[in-house]
Amino acid sequence: MKLRTIAILLFIAAVTVHAKAIREDVNLSDEKARMSYAFGMTVGNDLKQAGLELDYAAFTEGLKNSMEQEPLLLDQEEALELVQAAFENAVTKQAAELRAKEENFLAKNALNEGVITTPSGLQYTVLAKSDGPIPGPDDTVRVHYEGALTDGTVFDSSYHLERGEEIPLDMVIPGWAEGIQLMNVGSKYKIYIPSNLAYGERGAGQIIPPYSTLVFTIELLEIIKDNEETEMNYGK
Repeated sequence: MKLRTIAILLFIAAVTVHAKAIREDVNLSDEKARMSYAFGMTVGNDLKQAGLELDYAAFTEGLKNSMEQEPLLLDQEEALELVQAAFENAVTKQAAELRAKEENFLAKNALNEGVITTPSGLQYTVLAKSDGPIPGPDDTVRVHYEGALTDGTVFDSSYHLERGEEIPLDMVIPGWAEGIQLMNVGSKYKIYIPSNLAYGERGAGQIIPPYSTLVFTIELLEIIKDNEETEMNYGK
């Protein structure tokens, strides 16, 4: 993270002050007070999610010294280095906690009855068996599915589509492609995709956090076509 960016973040963060440091007579009917309180709520939540902990008394003193141009207790370069280190340490700590949480979930889940673990670490249970054909890596399939986090939060589903969704297996995350190729047409599986077979340490936007195991319930409805054969036919 560049020092200039950190400086901006620090300046924005400076509007967040612990409740004890705020006047008891704050009147939110005043527009300036409402705006200030809104900044505090928003940035405070971001700092909490980043895993940062503050000494509110020292924080408030630094804010006051800077805004009122009073003598500073740290020089600017040292302050920015401290902020950069704090953000980096928080990110490292948060990543370690998320990795440990995922590893713990997968270890416990592997012990549940009916759960099968593949060499890649993918886990699945068979909810409904079938003897239909099995798709290959270049196939496009029609499926019904629901994707959720391990806490049950649903982030995607095809059940609003009457006929399911067509998905080319060469265009999905590795865990999806592997899981579908374990299934026969007509079967229904619950598939647990570890983060290293999904979105890894970065996650996906605001929906899927870093180091998230994804839980998909999937019904394999049909193999639509083999992509290689379709390309050959188009070339005739």
